[in-house]
Amino acid sequence: MPPRVTRHLRRALAAVTLAAAGALLAAPAAVADTSVPAPVTQDGLWFGPELDWGSDGPDGYADRLGETPATYAIRLSYPLDDKARQGWSRAATAAAAQGAVLVLSMEPRVPLADLTRDDAAAFNAMLEKMQGDYDTHHLVRFAPEMNGSWTSWGQQPREFVRAFEAVADVVHDGGSGAEMVWAPSYGAGYPFERADGRLDDLSPADLRALDTDADGLLTEADDPYGPYFPDADAVDRVGLTMFYFGKGESGAAAGRDVPLLSNSAPDDGEVAARLDEQWGYTVPQAETFYDRFAAGESRDLLLDTGALYDFSLDGDTELAVKQGWWRQVLAELPDHPRITAVTWLEAVREEAEAGAQEVDWRLTASGGVASAFRADLAASGQVQWSPITEVITPQEGSATTVQVREGNDAMTWLTGSVAALAIAFLATGLVGRMLPSWRYPDESAPRDLRIDMLRGFAIVVVVVTQIEVLSPFSLAALDVFGVVSGAELFVLLSGIALGMAFPAAVRRAGEWGAALAAWARARKQYLVALAVTLLIFVLSFVPFIDASAIMTFTDRGTGEDGQATTGRVYDLYPNADRLLDYPPPWYAVRQLLLLEMGPWPFNIMGLFVVLSLAYPALMWLIRRRLWWLVLAGSWGLYALHITMPELSPLPSQFNAVFPLLAWQVLFTHGLVIGYYRRQIIGALTSTPGKILVGLFVVGYAGFLVYLWAGDSFGFEPAPLPAGLYGMLYDSGYPRIDLHWGRLLDLVLVITCSYAVLTVAWKPINAVMGWLWIPLGQASLYVFIVHVFFVLAVANIPGLDRQSFWQGTLIHTAVIALIYLMVRRRFLFSVIPR
Repeated sequence: MPPRVTRHLRRALAAVTLAAAGALLAAPAAVADTSVPAPVTQDGLWFGPELDWGSDGPDGYADRLGETPATYAIRLSYPLDDKARQGWSRAATAAAAQGAVLVLSMEPRVPLADLTRDDAAAFNAMLEKMQGDYDTHHLVRFAPEMNGSWTSWGQQPREFVRAFEAVADVVHDGGSGAEMVWAPSYGAGYPFERADGRLDDLSPADLRALDTDADGLLTEADDPYGPYFPDADAVDRVGLTMFYFGKGESGAAAGRDVPLLSNSAPDDGEVAARLDEQWGYTVPQAETFYDRFAAGESRDLLLDTGALYDFSLDGDTELAVKQGWWRQVLAELPDHPRITAVTWLEAVREEAEAGAQEVDWRLTASGGVASAFRADLAASGQVQWSPITEVITPQEGSATTVQVREGNDAMTWLTGSVAALAIAFLATGLVGRMLPSWRYPDESAPRDLRIDMLRGFAIVVVVVTQIEVLSPFSLAALDVFGVVSGAELFVLLSGIALGMAFPAAVRRAGEWGAALAAWARARKQYLVALAVTLLIFVLSFVPFIDASAIMTFTDRGTGEDGQATTGRVYDLYPNADRLLDYPPPWYAVRQLLLLEMGPWPFNIMGLFVVLSLAYPALMWLIRRRLWWLVLAGSWGLYALHITMPELSPLPSQFNAVFPLLAWQVLFTHGLVIGYYRRQIIGALTSTPGKILVGLFVVGYAGFLVYLWAGDSFGFEPAPLPAGLYGMLYDSGYPRIDLHWGRLLDLVLVITCSYAVLTVAWKPINAVMGWLWIPLGQASLYVFIVHVFFVLAVANIPGLDRQSFWQGTLIHTAVIALIYLMVRRRFLFSVIPR
């Protein structure tokens, strides 16, 4: 809903509840930060692969290598099209999860002469978005290997220089901090045999530019680099493509049609000879590429390299070929300190140099080769591993779905809610005496319909808040009980319901049978969680369904990081595309099985699976009167979370939003309350119990109202500090974590709500029981199916989420449909309840 509407509503209702009117200042508008990001610190050699992104990804590569590289490289078409944007976004998301730099090889798909400044502006806008969203640092290899004959943009010096400078100007004027990399191919064999036809079509001006020795011909005597070098200010780094094609002899330079007959390890000193511009040339070179463009101009050099292997041929082993090459590269780094980044081609592809046969450039496909490479990198002592930039994981994306950063405005609403609950609690005594016929009729029944009604209310709040449209339902559901959300009620009340149900289950099947039934239910929950995750993924391929509405999450700037991350889009299905590979890589399967991917409205489901697995063991202790041990252990885990919030026992998506070590405290207390419900009610309804509960309710509400009054009317709430009210929300009540304030508020909500339902059951049941009780008794079912309603609403054409009448119609229709599904028991045999 619109933040402005929410703020005004809260202020008005809080003022009515507290019998005080006051004007609250609106939050100051955020000022956009248009500054260029701070330069990325480089403390060693950046190494990384150029992946085949259609069949591989950073998680898989890091898993195979055993380290997280500093860079990942991807080739994209330019000007950007939808495919390039999507590929770039996926790559940036995956690289950001490791804090890696992204190397972009931008390959023109139209003639260089047709490239415009608008194309450059669109490219720069995407650079700025990726940097802003994911803190991604980019190295931009624009039209690489432009001196080669094998690219459509090759050997066109004037148009290349114009296009490169146009892109560089826009990028340097922008705010992404990206570095432009001028990256020709190693020059031996230039101008290369496949250039013959193209050279015939050269314009006189291009021919003059390329004919550097002015003999009227384009031959190996001409400079393979200089004609393509743009204005020096346009270049931040230089690059050099230098692959080993396995042909051994120095005369078999790139571009020459020399057959690959066997796998051959590189000759000793070949890399050094190449860097000295001595390998493969028939005409001596006056100066090396390294001295001319890197060391001589104080520019860093990005070396793009790799060594191919053809498993269909005899000869040296894969390790001998590839290790022979990488060891030479590493050995040259001390003498060439300007080589500060190396990318290695990590792909299987057809190669013209190998007679159009499929060859293997990868270093990590073989465990033995990967281990040897990792050991040599470590032994070199030169490599800087990730993270280079901020690490932004899918788990952080899940965490941002908790969007509630509102300070004093929320504190005012909280105080009003607490005061209203306290008034309602005090009124229960009067109602109970004057209207005893309204009272809940059967305290001895094994099922407590008051709990079912509260669960029904909680699940309706969940459905309404996650279908994000403006309506009276959303206005009522938003912080209706202060800072307590439907999630806390959902978890606590589920624990209470399970604690109440366990004795009956033991009577039916014995304790072991009850445990087996509970574990079977947990298994069913887990399988349904996997099924929903996969079904949403499958639906994303349906042309008219935009599943990104729940497969990604866009930060609204109201989460833990505030407005600094506004607009950042998080991918909640990391590596899901890899599940389509055959066979799918283990890292992607593992992420699915551990529920590290899934739609954001569904992320709490993993918490229920884990808690359901622990349920039989906890009840075994509780039945033996060891409830105190359960609670002591529960608070110990909670304290561990508070002191070490970064500790995560599971990588599952839910743990970022509902940390297991914290949220289990609600479930365990629910189990104890449910199992000992009658004893607890008896104690609290005794005279001492009533006094203690009354003191808690009135004291808590009075404390907050007193602080609120001091803040609103400008007096110091002695003996308390004057600024305490402003500090309370951030210290105890923010929804980004389950702090003490939220727990205290939850105790108040449950106590007051249960008391109100007890003394005024008949009228409340008559008005809302028909809806809340059946939904509460099938609350897990409702939660599961609501995910698909969230997706359906997101795909309504022309939907205005801020339209009050549209939102009202949608919320009414969704609640009515879910109610009908429950009443008709639709798929009850499949979906757990």
